[in-house]
Amino acid sequence: MSSLQISSSPLPSISSGLFKIVGLLDNAVEYLMVQKDFQSAFETCERGFEQLDRLVEVEDSRYGELKASLCIVGIQALAELNQWRGVLGWVLQQYGSAVKMPPKIMQMCILLYSKVGEHAIMQEAGHVWLHCSDNSSASGYATVAELYLLHVLIPLGLTVEAQQLVSEEVGNAAFTADQRQVALDLIDSQKEAERRLSPSPSPEESSQMTTNVTKPPGPVVQRLLGMLRLLQRGISLARGRWRFIPARRLLLAVCLLYLLLVRMDPALPSSFPWVFKLLGLLKQMWHAMFGPYYRASVTA
Repeated sequence: MSSLQISSSPLPSISSGLFKIVGLLDNAVEYLMVQKDFQSAFETCERGFEQLDRLVEVEDSRYGELKASLCIVGIQALAELNQWRGVLGWVLQQYGSAVKMPPKIMQMCILLYSKVGEHAIMQEAGHVWLHCSDNSSASGYATVAELYLLHVLIPLGLTVEAQQLVSEEVGNAAFTADQRQVALDLIDSQKEAERRLSPSPSPEESSQMTTNVTKPPGPVVQRLLGMLRLLQRGISLARGRWRFIPARRLLLAVCLLYLLLVRMDPALPSSFPWVFKLLGLLKQMWHAMFGPYYRASVTA
């Protein structure tokens, strides 16, 4: 009788401990859903986990359900506090590793990080969880595999990894044959969409680019090129005829410029004959340089 009493003595303490945790869970839910006090909800969940750590984990479904429920409330509280970056680390702290997370917790984490656009955070944890043989028999295994495919691999553009997931052991354990075919079709459509969005030009675009490059210049460009050619021709003619100007005329013109601009005032009446003589010399030089070219252009 004494041995029977010793063996049955831990049961009341475990039961009372679980009842305390149930009370903490109810308080956390009330803080979260009714009072909207998310910080108090999260702190209450933390106290609930402390109570769980003091208990010896027994083969009782209530232990795992209470732990998962506290974790779900804590995840929601962290999300409301805009502290979603620390959700995965906090969950791993409670369960020790990703493979021990319940399917519903893994589903919540995948959906949470997918909603905030951080799909890559759950890539490694989801891969490890799905390839654990102990989780393949869980009731939510197929849902986790589907969410991992749709909200992690495909948004990240990991089509090769997605195809391997569907075709190999994870896909065989999670999906039926029809579901695998639908998933493969979805992956193929994703590959096609990525191929269309690739920056490499198509043959039609490349041919259009070559035709645009080889297109003849417009009338404005042709007119500008003609003016440049005409100016180049005039400069070459003037350069060729510069040597036919007598050196004495050039020297005389330089002397007259020196006298008018340095030694004399061009506004005085006494400098008018020198101005007229300089003007005549400049006209003679101009006609010697450009006169035949202009006459030739007029007669043409």
